[in-house]
Amino acid sequence: MKVSEILQVKGNILFTITPDTAIADAVSVMEEKDIGSLVVMEYGDLAGILTFREVIRAIHKNNGSLGAGTVRKYMDDHPITVTPETEVNEVRRMMLEKHSRYLPVMDAKTLLGVISFYDVAKAVLEAQSFENKMLKAYIRDWPVEESEE
Repeated sequence: MKVSEILQVKGNILFTITPDTAIADAVSVMEEKDIGSLVVMEYGDLAGILTFREVIRAIHKNNGSLGAGTVRKYMDDHPITVTPETEVNEVRRMMLEKHSRYLPVMDAKTLLGVISFYDVAKAVLEAQSFENKMLKAYIRDWPVEESEE
């Protein structure tokens, strides 16, 4: 299974912000849309990603307050990215090794979407469930060999 297949199932709704967006406004969008990340775009290019991890760091740096800074101050400006052709097993490995819950999907310089740890887990579970059903159907329909007497 490839990243492109996960994006097809997930859909193409994508939320982006600019680096100059106030961190408080970005958090409001995340809460309002019930999302865990926002892709940061600048002049049409990927500039970074803001996830709840960076928001927690901002709160920590500001002694329990979100502060008045911009997204640029807190975003991950070198996010790990994947392509539509990346295999899901590779995505799983990358997410686990780098502790990344959200990965932008890029086709050259074009942002196609974001996949989350949840999206990957759901896709793998559904694929395994389908495979399990097919195997059970195959076993039920197993031809009975006639015994030679």
